[in-house]
Amino acid sequence: MSPTTERIIEGHHLLLHCRSGSHAYGLATERSDEDFRGVFAARIDSFLGLDHPRQLSDERNDRTYYELGRLFELLGKANPTALELLGTDGADVLYKHPLLADLRAEAFLSKACRDSFAGYALTQIRKARGLNKKVHNPVAPERKGVEDFCYIVQEGKSRPLRKWAREHKLPLTELALAGVDHARDLYAVYHDRGAGWAAGITRSDKANAVAVTDVPEGELPVAYLSFSQDAYSTYCRDYREYRAWERNRNDARYRGTLAHGRGYDAKNMMHTIRLLEMATEIFTTGRLNVRRPNRSFLLSIRAGEYSLDEVLRIADERVEQLNLAAARSDLPHQVDSDRLNRRLVGLRRQLYYPNA
Repeated sequence: MSPTTERIIEGHHLLLHCRSGSHAYGLATERSDEDFRGVFAARIDSFLGLDHPRQLSDERNDRTYYELGRLFELLGKANPTALELLGTDGADVLYKHPLLADLRAEAFLSKACRDSFAGYALTQIRKARGLNKKVHNPVAPERKGVEDFCYIVQEGKSRPLRKWAREHKLPLTELALAGVDHARDLYAVYHDRGAGWAAGITRSDKANAVAVTDVPEGELPVAYLSFSQDAYSTYCRDYREYRAWERNRNDARYRGTLAHGRGYDAKNMMHTIRLLEMATEIFTTGRLNVRRPNRSFLLSIRAGEYSLDEVLRIADERVEQLNLAAARSDLPHQVDSDRLNRRLVGLRRQLYYPNA
């Protein structure tokens, strides 16, 4: 056990330790980090107490270890990561406790794999489309205000409020709005000529709506204004989402996206295709093959050799193949929960009460 792993599992008992991710798939490049996954049994004093850890990992989640019960819970849900962990073999299995020698992924395969594998893949496909939109349609850092979605309506035409006000040399703070009966988001515009009774177009820079003023009797409107409330709400949502994405994005991955010029996260799409192919193999062969036989093809996707439209077409074809294979498969619809529970109980008896 490495010092790092020993620190993470904090004296609990290591049962399985595997190299995971791109290295286990056979898709690692010279820049790929090493990831590790495993299984542990909680110390008996922890397991029998009020609480025991369900999952342990380092700060970057490069090393993640599941408590035995948590592993079985994930297996019952056809979780791809848990199944891949049991499907890892060869030199990528760094340690395996004898009690887990017969614990294989094939015992936990079911038709639920279609939704669990494809569900993740479809999420990545949606993200690819969203990322493409963000790359090609960036949102400017300077936030627009309500006034940018206001238009002056004159002679059957509309003009941006700010442009109209500049041309007429009218400060926005000297303008007042009053609602027009039976006309949603349409307002009469008044000019107070410096008298000070106008509330302006908005009450503050952070306002989400126009301001309405009690206009003195006898004043006549100088124009009519339309506020595109729906467009402004959509912009605010897009602005928040873009800034959040900008703050939280993986800059190294994003630079890679810009470098290959395709406008999508090629690494994510490589793993999307991989997942769909693995799931199809589950239904056609009854096996979970972690190490991929088509390394060159998958790495060509990662290298950005396909346009977004091309890689999405490939993904759609793989989804269709998966659905057909799942429909023809004789795998159970889901793992038998009683059998799953009995297997877990049996392993825990051997671990905690070997002489009972």
